Amino acid sequence: MTTPERIVVPTLFPPPGYAHAAVVEAGTRLAFMAGSVPLDAEGNLVGEGDVTRQTEQVVANLEEALRAVGSDLSQVVASTVYVVADEPPVLTEAWEVVRASRLHAGPHTSTLLGTTCLGYPGQLVEITATATVPHLPPENS
Repeated sequence: MTTPERIVVPTLFPPPGYAHAAVVEAGTRLAFMAGSVPLDAEGNLVGEGDVTRQTEQVVANLEEALRAVGSDLSQVVASTVYVVADEPPVLTEAWEVVRASRLHAGPHTSTLLGTTCLGYPGQLVEITATATVPHLPPENS
């Protein structure tokens, strides 16, 4: 399995913690992850009203889902971070959690978006991701 090539284009603006592009060799296994949300294993909202805490939970849930398919946060080549916000400081709060996490170990390509609402009551953050899968997932049975 080849490692994704992450590219920061020197003739473009220097991105704050993400790559401009990621290249994955044809034939590499990819995982397209559903939106990771700030719910615990019982389906309870974590961090009501707290963007930082919700982002931490979202990243932890994404990491768990990736592990289940034989991947990890360092293999993410693209993500979209959705934050319920209409002001940049709230987006920055979520992005700082992403930058401090192992999700930032690429850096991967990422888009940070403010939105008016997400799917669960009280939900402030969601992350979708695409990752390479360098090995087979553990046996579930």
